[in-house]
Amino acid sequence: MNFKLSEKALNISPSVTLEITAKAKEMKEKGIEVISFGAGEPDFDTPKNIQESAIKTIKEGNTRYTAASGILELRKAICQKLKKDNNIEYNPQNIVVSNGAKHSIFNVLTAILNQGEEVIIPVPYWVSYPEMVKLAGGNPALVETKEENGFKYNIKELKKSITNKTKAIIINSPSNPTGAVYNKEELEQIAEIAIENNIFVISDEIYEKLIYDGKKHISIASLNKEIKDLTIIINGMSKAYAMTGWRIGFAAAHEEIINVITKIQSHTTSNPCTISQYASLEGLKGDQRTIEYMRSKFEERRNYMVERINAINGLTCKKPLGAFYVMANIAQIKGKEIRGQRINNSLDFANLLLNDAKVAVVPGIAFGADDYIRLSYATSMENIMEGLDRIEALLK
Repeated sequence: MNFKLSEKALNISPSVTLEITAKAKEMKEKGIEVISFGAGEPDFDTPKNIQESAIKTIKEGNTRYTAASGILELRKAICQKLKKDNNIEYNPQNIVVSNGAKHSIFNVLTAILNQGEEVIIPVPYWVSYPEMVKLAGGNPALVETKEENGFKYNIKELKKSITNKTKAIIINSPSNPTGAVYNKEELEQIAEIAIENNIFVISDEIYEKLIYDGKKHISIASLNKEIKDLTIIINGMSKAYAMTGWRIGFAAAHEEIINVITKIQSHTTSNPCTISQYASLEGLKGDQRTIEYMRSKFEERRNYMVERINAINGLTCKKPLGAFYVMANIAQIKGKEIRGQRINNSLDFANLLLNDAKVAVVPGIAFGADDYIRLSYATSMENIMEGLDRIEALLK
């Protein structure tokens, strides 16, 4: 059949990691022990108090539709969290609760973009940013960042990338895939550019609570009223609360923007899962000690992984300040032959690791950075040690 499908949808790039993911799964099903460093979610269970809250919610019959923007109690709790953690004042009418932070970002892009407008995205980027911009009718404007600058925007380069079509700048701090964390001075410079050019800042803060070395997360919206009005904060429950499958994210912004997002959501998904909303309410208001426990474990794993990677011949990496990923530089390996296979790019190397070392990683090309592979330390220390042993043995 010659189907006439949406040009916009056909313009979406296929996942370059699909082949590796499918092959790793196939190998596991055959009983082959594959160590996976691909995980984008915590390996911890959702805290018990949150689980019990969900069960209680079901038993009490709170399983019906809610307001499209989420239950009022949860939106109030999000406002309290933003005041306490980030020193930003919002009201419930400034909040929309959605089906995960990814859904929140897509809602925002749909709400602000007109056809052909540009969204500035740092490279390496989270795989879905460019594709969501394209789906929303916009054009991704990719700005390269450098490893020696902590994979953060160079302010001169950022200024140069502004055009009369620029609608928004995306900041992801802490970042997936790089673990980059912006400090106050860097955020002030970005804020100045946004205010001067009257462009939005989409601040993806989903890894906010996973920061190391005693550093503190700063939200760009907390700097002053002008940048607060232009900023759309994205956050959610998935990473810090180990609630990836519960699908709760939120956007916080000026009421005008939130009104449009609420309309969009009311016609697409309606409210996010009612049970997950009540569980998230407990997550935000209940005991926070498990959050710090998980964060400290991630920090231990990061320290070990960074030290080991830098001791492996052919690999180097910088110590990430947040999230749970390491970008390992493979520039020394590219162009070489290993076990009879020439390594031309990150996908070649990822395939070699999977086939010969039984280790799954994400090739950097997925993030627009072909000189790297991404390894997640959201897995046990035993898996990290074994997986890195295998990589080291292969490269020896």
